[in-house]
Amino acid sequence: MNPENQKPLAGYKVIELAGIGPAPYAGQLLSDMGADVIVVDRPNAGKSPLDKAAIDARGKKSIIIDMKSPDGIEIILKLAKQADIFIEGLRPGVTERLGVGPKDIQKHNPKIIYGRMTGWGQKGPWSQMAGHDINYISMTGALHAIGPANAPPPPPLNMIGDFGGGSMFLMTGLLAALLKAEKTGKGDIVDASIIDGTASLMSFIHGMAGRGQWQEARNANLLDGAAPYYRCYETSDGKYMAVGCIEKQFFAAMMDRLPIDKNAYGKQSDFAKWPAQHEMLAKIFASKSRDEWETLFSGTDACVTPVLSYKEAAEHPVNMDRASYIKDGNWNHPQMAPRFDSVPLLDEFEIEEKGSNTADILHDIGYDQDIIAKLAEAGVVTIEKE
Repeated sequence: MNPENQKPLAGYKVIELAGIGPAPYAGQLLSDMGADVIVVDRPNAGKSPLDKAAIDARGKKSIIIDMKSPDGIEIILKLAKQADIFIEGLRPGVTERLGVGPKDIQKHNPKIIYGRMTGWGQKGPWSQMAGHDINYISMTGALHAIGPANAPPPPPLNMIGDFGGGSMFLMTGLLAALLKAEKTGKGDIVDASIIDGTASLMSFIHGMAGRGQWQEARNANLLDGAAPYYRCYETSDGKYMAVGCIEKQFFAAMMDRLPIDKNAYGKQSDFAKWPAQHEMLAKIFASKSRDEWETLFSGTDACVTPVLSYKEAAEHPVNMDRASYIKDGNWNHPQMAPRFDSVPLLDEFEIEEKGSNTADILHDIGYDQDIIAKLAEAGVVTIEKE
């Protein structure tokens, strides 16, 4: 392949300790961009339905190692010696106790980037406490700002904390540290925590608050559903349309296409009329089906679009035109993102079974067949039979 058409991370090697959520997703993105990612899975990995390989394993290789075994740790250190990035998402102190902490790894490879993903951070009063996305974003103001004023805040899937505040900031740190290592020859430790990343995601809201344009109350602001021109409306078929016409010209484009009395509606920025305006728009949108409204607004600057399920999204003409998804068996694979002009879009994805690459990986780092067989017999590694 012409080097100009190679993926941007082609030639870089990544070791990822198995986990769930933000760290594996970061590994998926690195793999999508061309990195050779090896996941160190645990014994019995993939035996239960909840532990089967999924989309975040695409493009990766898998080796099953007993990390409680000294021989297993030796294998990981050998793998890390040849790698550019090491990723772990365990509780603080776990990798140090196992012997694969940052100092252990960088002793064998001073140039490696060691990426750490936690919820609460490596230090602090809650660093050893369990948590999930909803807990982390609850501590940043993000969760409090979402939902109706008279009901509990709804969990926004795990997009904001795990993947927005977690994976994306881990990725940013890894790539920045990789650039620095290319210049200095010295690696770094990337300490990414979900509460830090989510707090950073809230910068825009803090900025609006500092200008007096945001208040603490929920469902009382421009972007939280209070504005009648920035919220969702139910249609006659029980589906929804998303309205987001903040700018005056976009708002005008919406109003021009609605059967509405503009004088009775009033001015867009008349806060006192927002409740009444919401009721007017709700009644109008309830008069047609979602498909009818989509047809009416398609191709306009009104910023009015259908609310799709994840299944509908994969089949929508706009997304199909961009080849945003690839259907492969059970999976609807989202296309690699971002895209690069020099790299063709992916047309297939491979998801290896956990442990299916164990023998090949060991052979690549110098283990002969006899030693591999002995390691498997001792339970240090697991060789999956075809």
